[in-house]
Amino acid sequence: MGFKALCLGLLCALCASYIYITIPGNIEEYWKVIALFTVAKTCTFMDMCFENLGIMKHGDLISMIVSLDHTQPLSDENVTVTDTTFVDTPVRLYLPKRKSEIRRPAVIYIHGGGFCFGSFKQSAYDSLNRWTANKLNAVVVGLDYRLAPQHHFPAQFEDSFTAVKFFLQDKILRKYGVDPTRICVSGDSSGGNLAAAVTQQVQIDLEIKHKIKLQALIYPVLQIIDSCLPSHQEHERGIILTKDLGIKLISSYLTTDETLTQAIRRNQHMPLESRHLFKFVNWSTLLPKKYRKNHVYTKPVLGRHNYSLPALMDIRASPLLANDSQLQSLPSTYILTCQYDCVRDDGFMYVTRLQNVGVQVTHDHIENGFHGALSLMVSPVYLRLGLRIKDMYISWLDKNL
Repeated sequence: MGFKALCLGLLCALCASYIYITIPGNIEEYWKVIALFTVAKTCTFMDMCFENLGIMKHGDLISMIVSLDHTQPLSDENVTVTDTTFVDTPVRLYLPKRKSEIRRPAVIYIHGGGFCFGSFKQSAYDSLNRWTANKLNAVVVGLDYRLAPQHHFPAQFEDSFTAVKFFLQDKILRKYGVDPTRICVSGDSSGGNLAAAVTQQVQIDLEIKHKIKLQALIYPVLQIIDSCLPSHQEHERGIILTKDLGIKLISSYLTTDETLTQAIRRNQHMPLESRHLFKFVNWSTLLPKKYRKNHVYTKPVLGRHNYSLPALMDIRASPLLANDSQLQSLPSTYILTCQYDCVRDDGFMYVTRLQNVGVQVTHDHIENGFHGALSLMVSPVYLRLGLRIKDMYISWLDKNL
C-alpha cells in the first residue's frame, strides 16, 4: 500500500510540475485562463504518457479531443453553409444570402493547429468565418489540409495552394459571384504560415491571372531556421505554445526523424549551405529595440547534423526566407502579434521586412495577448481576448477589402 501511495504521489508531482504555468498579471480573465490551460497542459501531458506507453501515437489524444468540437455545415438566416472540395482539398463555403448588385469580396481562411491539428469544422473557426461572411457580405472559404505527422511538408502547402489556385479561376469566381480584385488570404499560427507562403506563390505564378489583394496573418509562424529568438527565450514556457511544444510540432511537420527535435532545441539543425539565409531572420537588425532588450545575437551552429531535409531552406516552409524582390510583389498586409507568444518575433520581423520593401503593412500588437486565443473563442469559454482579435481582424478587412 505504501509503495502504491508513493508511486501515486510521484505521478501527481510529475504531472503538477509539467502542467505548472506562470500567467502574467496583466492577462485578462486571469483565473479563466489558468483553468483553461491547466486542462490543456494536462491533456498534453496525458498525450505524452500515452505515447511513451505505446497506447497511442503522438497527437492522437489531442486530435480526438479537437474532433469533439467539430461542427456541421449548418446554414442560418444570413449565410448558406456547405462542405465541398476544391480539387481534393476539403473546404467549407459561406455564401451570404442577402442580395448584392455587384460581385462580392472573398476571404480564404486557413486554420492553425501547428500543422498537426485543427479543421475549419472547429466551432471557433466556423464562428469566425460565418461572422466574416455576414459582416462583410463576403464569400468565405475555410479550407483544410492534410495534417502531420501522417503527412509531411510540403503536403500542407500543396493542399492550400491548390485550393486557392482552383478558387481563383474565372469560372469559379463567376459561379460564386466573387470580385476577382477583392480577394484576401488569411490564417492564424501555422495557418498564417500557409497563408503567407501561398500568397507569395500566387503573386509570382504566371499561370494565375487573378492575384491576392490582401493577406492577413494572425500570430503567424514564419521561419524554422533560428530557434533562439528573444521571444523563444522569454516565452519558453508559454501560456499555450511552449518552445518545446512548438519544436515538437515543427519536427513532426518536417520528418519522422526524432533527432531533429533535439537539434532544433540546440539551434544546430541547419546545414552549412544555409548561411546566406540568416540575414533574412537576423533579429538584431529586424526587431524593434524594445523587443531586442539586452539579448545578444549569436549565430546558430551550422553543419552539425547532415539532415537531408530541403524543407529547412524552403521559403514555402519559412516565408521569411523570401528575398526582397519576392516580397515587393506582395499585397497590403495585416499582421497581428501577441506579447506572450513564443513566435512573436516572426511577425515583427516580417513587418519590418515588408515595410523595408514598400509593402503597406498594418501591425496590431496586443501587449497582454497570447498565442492561440482566437481558437478559444468558443462557448462556454469565450475569452475576451479571442473576441478582441476577431474584431480587430474583421475591422481591418472591412476597411481594406
